[in-house]
Amino acid sequence: MSASSASASLRKLGASDLEVFPLALGGNVFGWTADEATSFAVLDAYTAAGGNFVDTADSYTAWIEGNKGGESETIIGRWVKARGNRDDVVIATKVSQHPEYQGLSAANIKAAADASLRRLGTDHIDLYYTHFDQPEIPVEEIIGALDELVRAGKVRHIAASNITPERLQESLDFSDREGLARYVALQPHYNLVSRDTYEGPLQDLASRTGLAAVPYFALAAGFLTGKYRPGTTVDSARAGRAAQYAESERGQKVLAALDEIAAAHEAPIPTVALAWLAAQPTITAPIASARTLEQLPPLLGVADLNLTDEELTKLTAASA
Repeated sequence: MSASSASASLRKLGASDLEVFPLALGGNVFGWTADEATSFAVLDAYTAAGGNFVDTADSYTAWIEGNKGGESETIIGRWVKARGNRDDVVIATKVSQHPEYQGLSAANIKAAADASLRRLGTDHIDLYYTHFDQPEIPVEEIIGALDELVRAGKVRHIAASNITPERLQESLDFSDREGLARYVALQPHYNLVSRDTYEGPLQDLASRTGLAAVPYFALAAGFLTGKYRPGTTVDSARAGRAAQYAESERGQKVLAALDEIAAAHEAPIPTVALAWLAAQPTITAPIASARTLEQLPPLLGVADLNLTDEELTKLTAASA
């Protein structure tokens, strides 16, 4: 993709002033299944293709034995410093799950943000998500703390992930009523084989209030790459979850539809799965990660693949 076509493909992120590539690069593999050198190579290739939207969290990759959390942010921070490209990259990270910074109390949000800024080696976070909502904490406390970070210049925009429609509405209402920072984006679990995790009240609310949706698990833990088929085994850290989709009737219907449409476009299966997602109402940029350079091109292809209405309908019907 040329630089001019890459810039033409940028999408406005909700009501914010951010413009992002239609594929957010997931940082969950950095420091896990991708070491630092590989992570740098993937980030280089992604940005060389016009990508500018990197998604991580303060807790990545605390689940690995010997890790503390923050490894992904640290790698991204080192890469940005080495490349001198901070102003060219939109960095999104999240708060609430780091082992040392659990929850969404005001004090924790502010302390966790400072820790993320140190690891990222930057003075601001472009998009700061509440990673998992904590319903026992009033939205007034959460939004108040996030607003302080925005006013201090440490965060440009705020967003929410893993939140109910009721709490999201309450948060937006409070922001509007008090004139405080307002969520501009939502990060739901959403893909061709997991539609009820977003479609319905949550998507309706996002549409009604102008929120940009940036879905995670966009490729269903690898199932929508097409490499998981009934009776096959794949050596991957996520193989168990993907295999469950492969054995289901719906999963097999989706694969059949993806195979047909991918063949018609001479496109990789994951590109088609992402193109369906990117075409859904409210979706600005699906998130997908690459643990090797070879996995990246099919993800980047979403910027150039436009499915016909008939093809979109076929995939929607297969995934019903």
